[in-house]
Amino acid sequence: MTSTPTWELIGVAILLVLVFFLYRGGFRRVFEESARAEKDWPAFLWPVALVIAFVVLLIVSVS
Repeated sequence: MTSTPTWELIGVAILLVLVFFLYRGGFRRVFEESARAEKDWPAFLWPVALVIAFVVLLIVSVS
C-alpha cells in the first residue's frame, strides 16, 4: 500500500480551508434554522431503519 504524496495532502488541505471559508455563513445559518425547525424524528428514523434492515437482509442472504 502506497502513501499519499505530500502535494496531494497539501492540495486537499487547501481545498478544505477554502470550502470552510466559502460556506461558513451558510453553515451558521443552517444550524440556526435547524434549532428553530420543527422536530420530525420519524421522518428521519424510518428511512435509516429501512436501510439498516436492507443491509442486514443482504448480509444474511450472502452467509
